[in-house]
Amino acid sequence: MKATSYNPFETAQKQFDRTADLLQLNQATRDLLRNPIREYHFSIPVRMDNGKTKIFRGFRVQHNDARGPSKGGIRFHPQETIDTVRALAMWMTWKTAVAEIPLGGGKGGVICDPHNLSKNEQEQICRGWVRQIVKNVGPYEDVPAPDVMTSAQHMLWMLDEYETIVGEKRPGFITGKPVGLGGSLGRKEATGYGVMITVREALKELNIEPKNTSASFQGFGNVARYAIELYQQMGGTVVCVSCWDQKDQTSYAYRKKEGIDLQELLSITDPFGGIDKAQAEALGYEVLPGDAWLEQDVDILVPAALENQITQENVNKVSGRVKIIAEGANGPTTDEADQYINERKIFIIPDLLANAGGVTCSYFEQVQSNMNYFWEKDEVLGKLDVKMTSAFISVSDFAKMNNLDMRSAAYVISVDRVAQACQDRGWV
Repeated sequence: MKATSYNPFETAQKQFDRTADLLQLNQATRDLLRNPIREYHFSIPVRMDNGKTKIFRGFRVQHNDARGPSKGGIRFHPQETIDTVRALAMWMTWKTAVAEIPLGGGKGGVICDPHNLSKNEQEQICRGWVRQIVKNVGPYEDVPAPDVMTSAQHMLWMLDEYETIVGEKRPGFITGKPVGLGGSLGRKEATGYGVMITVREALKELNIEPKNTSASFQGFGNVARYAIELYQQMGGTVVCVSCWDQKDQTSYAYRKKEGIDLQELLSITDPFGGIDKAQAEALGYEVLPGDAWLEQDVDILVPAALENQITQENVNKVSGRVKIIAEGANGPTTDEADQYINERKIFIIPDLLANAGGVTCSYFEQVQSNMNYFWEKDEVLGKLDVKMTSAFISVSDFAKMNNLDMRSAAYVISVDRVAQACQDRGWV
């Protein structure tokens, strides 16, 4: 999905500033937490398959590590910016805190488009990224993971390069690895399942049966697919999904009023989550403009693509029937749109709570890798359910007790935990 002209880091800072006011944080704490504690910019030279050398720009931002090693994904995207990475790193700090995981927040990226790169070129970017940052990351310093357009294979190349340089086996350096090579069972389901666990709890609060609900999703990557899988197991009906079309360089929404067939759509989907438009039409799907996912007459909206997708310009298109917005993506709602959603009394499950399943299971993988003992899938997903349910209940209870919306409650809880850790360490 194409990002808009909004600056996600400005959004992240506005959210923090409001929370800092609520908590009456002192100026030193504000100054420390409002910006990354450190960040790295570097060039990655890659000899392309045609024999020419191309320079790619890479980033790693460590927002705060007072509560534990920095944690956060690495995304490959042609429109990547340092402000996007800064915002995502900050959100990771709050996300790990609200989920009560002993980690901090980080994020990385490379400006590139894997669609247009060979497997060899992608491997060289992965290994080059590690070579540039190797002294500043590690199992107990900063633990990367997959993100937009990166996969288990990318993580394995990075791990191999890291272990080659340090001369030791350190599987806890990175998460999202293939199962059998230090990866955790349940990891690929974790973010999407986590989104739906929070939706399940929100529906309980609203006294609504999942089987009586319908939903529309933006995105058809890893998060959306498994969120749809669990939602359908709960009895819900997905009527629309929207995704980026690489060939046409635009996005389309695919709608079936009676409900989509997940396996059918997966059978015509490329590795990056793009659905084949012609085949979808042949299967009876109505093809609409990409932003049509937002306008569907459904109970639940799940933005599960990129940041800044629900904006002041399009939020008024949200159907009056919508009761829940579950943010599967990081920062999908702008500040202005958020105010409108709250005025409409729509139950919003904020990103730092809704999609915390991914980092929770990443933490589980990190723990398993560091102790070289791996759990069965049911145990992983069971622990995930406990963690996500507990986090949702604590945020919801705090929101009711203090007359706050869910996003504000999640931010107050998380920022307070991080601020307290910084103060306890004597940093501020």
